[in-house]
Amino acid sequence: MTTIQLYNTATRRKAPFEPIDPANVRMYVCGPTVYDRAHLGNARPVVVFDILFRLLAEVFGPDHVTYVRNFTDVDDRINETAQKRKAAGAEGTLEQLIHDRSDETIAWYHADMDALGALRPTIEPRATEWIGAMVSMIEGLVASGHAYAAEGHVLFSVESYPEYGALSGRSVDDMIAGARVEVAPYKRNSMDFVLWKPSPDDLPGWDSPWGRGRPGWHIECSAMAYELLGARFDIHAGGMDLQFPHHENEIAQSCCAHPGEGFADVWLHNEMLQVEGKKMSKSLGNFFTVRDLLDKGVPGEVIRFVMLSTHYRKPMDWTDAKRAEAEATLRGWFGILKAHGYGPQTVSILKEAGDWVQDPEFLGVLANDLNTSGAMARLHVLSKARTAAKLAPFAAGLELMGFVTDWADLARLSGADETPAVDADVAAKVEALIAARAAARAAKDWAEADRLRDVLNDAGVRVTDLGGQASWEPGPEFDASKLEGLT
Repeated sequence: MTTIQLYNTATRRKAPFEPIDPANVRMYVCGPTVYDRAHLGNARPVVVFDILFRLLAEVFGPDHVTYVRNFTDVDDRINETAQKRKAAGAEGTLEQLIHDRSDETIAWYHADMDALGALRPTIEPRATEWIGAMVSMIEGLVASGHAYAAEGHVLFSVESYPEYGALSGRSVDDMIAGARVEVAPYKRNSMDFVLWKPSPDDLPGWDSPWGRGRPGWHIECSAMAYELLGARFDIHAGGMDLQFPHHENEIAQSCCAHPGEGFADVWLHNEMLQVEGKKMSKSLGNFFTVRDLLDKGVPGEVIRFVMLSTHYRKPMDWTDAKRAEAEATLRGWFGILKAHGYGPQTVSILKEAGDWVQDPEFLGVLANDLNTSGAMARLHVLSKARTAAKLAPFAAGLELMGFVTDWADLARLSGADETPAVDADVAAKVEALIAARAAARAAKDWAEADRLRDVLNDAGVRVTDLGGQASWEPGPEFDASKLEGLT
């Protein structure tokens, strides 16, 4: 079994990944707040940790990995949009308009991330579906002295958790001095953070022991992770911008709610994204969403390639030059496979024959702390094979990296969309010639087999032999007239 090495932010070192239970590997990734389209920076953790999900499934088996990524659908920006729609005359209650807005944005998110080749997580909980679990966790924290109620709010007492700051490597004093935190008279310590807060009558809220209100952001992930993965699980991941305060607060409240469990064993954080060497911002005019790129004709696999060309723990710079290079490389790779007859049938034959295997060196490089750029360099080497069967590890690697999600899409991916149409009579004639060629080969009549091969080649028919089966497709120079009169 391939050994996966991961850099654990909590320990600040790379170490072999040893799951709590190899038959039940569990991972939680902080998902989006669904108030608008996902921008390019939002997509980086999706793509990075999709690679991790795929790798875990490859090593431990797809039925032995649970990947949870949440949707935060409790947010002032969602409420604001719904209120504007209500004021403009939209039908329905405010709660229904808020739910509709969340549904709309989640659908956008799914469409955009699907276009980037990201697999859907095993479970995608919405925060509003787990309010009861959040209230229950908060009640436990209050009862154990780790949280307190004040003026309709419930706050976590940072001083009650001595290890607070260990993940980010900051002391509480340093955080107080440098952090921008809400100063409120009901806080015992300026670093104490909100677990529950009041909701006005004109906004969504839920009943609780502390009055009608809504959960704080941090408690959402702790409660959902506990309910879906348990008090201790294998991996928690997200962007570096979440390390403090979100992940720090998650650890504090979860460890205090479930003493001795430890919450997540391994913490992974991806670095941030830049555009043409600068921080992405609307004021600089370099801010754009994933959908902006897709609508401009940038293929999703090209966006994915650029993102994976940089190691996830290094800042990533999106540039137009990298986009062009990625598109050329992928077109070349897909063109190689297309020229060797790859498509759904060929891949199916290879998989059924047991020939669809990962190259050990490719897998080993990828397993070294998600070294995606190194894995892509290995794909360049594997692409040099010049038979369909020997290209199988290359094709399998492209699939594992998420560059191909549908082998029927290979024509578009390779830029060879203009496949000639073939009517039923011509197709039947090609099938008959291929069958005759197979019969000649079985009879060891090599001269006749070669003649039929030349006939097919001259007509522009591409034939691929794999696992004792032959598949075919019309090439760019396909000429049905050259098959006339042949049987």
